Amino acid sequence: MSHVFETFLADSPDAGKIDAFLSGRTVPLVEGDRVTFVFRAEADAVNLRHWIFGLPSSQPFERVEGTGLWHLTIDLPERSRVEYKIERVRGDEHVWLMDPLNPRVAHDPYGANSVCYGRGYVTPPWVQPDEEARPGSLEAVSVPSRVFGEKREIQVYLPARFRTRRRYPLLIVHDGHDYMRFASLKTVLDNLIHRLEIAPLIVALTHSPDRLNEYAADPRQADFLADELVPTLTARYPLIDRPDARVVMGASFGAVASLSSAWRRPGFYGGLLLQSGSFAFSDIGKHGRGPALDPVARFVNAFREDPRQPGSKVFVSCGIYESLIYENRSLVPVLQQAQLALRYVEARDGHNWENWRDRLRESLSWLFPGPLWMVYE
Repeated sequence: MSHVFETFLADSPDAGKIDAFLSGRTVPLVEGDRVTFVFRAEADAVNLRHWIFGLPSSQPFERVEGTGLWHLTIDLPERSRVEYKIERVRGDEHVWLMDPLNPRVAHDPYGANSVCYGRGYVTPPWVQPDEEARPGSLEAVSVPSRVFGEKREIQVYLPARFRTRRRYPLLIVHDGHDYMRFASLKTVLDNLIHRLEIAPLIVALTHSPDRLNEYAADPRQADFLADELVPTLTARYPLIDRPDARVVMGASFGAVASLSSAWRRPGFYGGLLLQSGSFAFSDIGKHGRGPALDPVARFVNAFREDPRQPGSKVFVSCGIYESLIYENRSLVPVLQQAQLALRYVEARDGHNWENWRDRLRESLSWLFPGPLWMVYE
């Protein structure tokens, strides 16, 4: 328990003292590697709902006798970042709530969560808008697709100071719209290019209307990218037409789609950025991830048997609080077997967009090193 909170409890708090204690104070209370959550409400029970793999997903708060104040203390290693909600129980009613005492919020396609920062975690400054960084621009591009039997609409990021006389590397992003909305991708690109940490590049922001099928190692996705998307972009923009200037990336199912697409087209991509990939596999028995991942497991099983060389450089990241940490760790020796340049990074975070955002500087500067980064490296 927080020393500050323990001292407060020793003073027999009443409603007025609780008001005074909570006023202007940041919750959860962090002291060293201990974090104390505080919640104020009339309830029969209160639970912490979090996404830390290896811990019970529901942990009960303790009520301060005679009050509507509840508290829970957990150990949280430094530099951790955890998303959570608070469950309030009244009779048969169970309601999940944002933490009303915590202003830190993270968004994703399903809504929002409250966020707890462990000691030493800091939101990277390069994810915030920089007045000195000239912004890149976004263009809408329609890609005719015989593979999917329809046109696919994508966005294309062009760097500031874009020139048609210059040639640029290409980054293809699965779930590009979500990376823009929830991982601040445009701001990150603007800032890192401005700081000369990554080279100016063109970015194709793709998305799928049926991602759980098309991203699940579907051969059509590999064909769409290599035979339709890249030729359309090459005809429209001044791209460097070499594999070493072509990188494909994604998170979760998007990482599966990236690895599968590169594996099916050896020599087409120079680099991959794989974040928290849903790399289900089954050495013995079933993979245990549900039927949606059956095609993924068939692909990953095949990849583990014959990794080939999906690219010359691969950056893999995963949060240690994710259930997928085992699968991502297991991928590392397979990629090493393919004798490519590999960087593997773990973070004290979960399966969420801000975890993936926080890894972008390290990954993109390695895959697309700019003049400044090359000096310091």
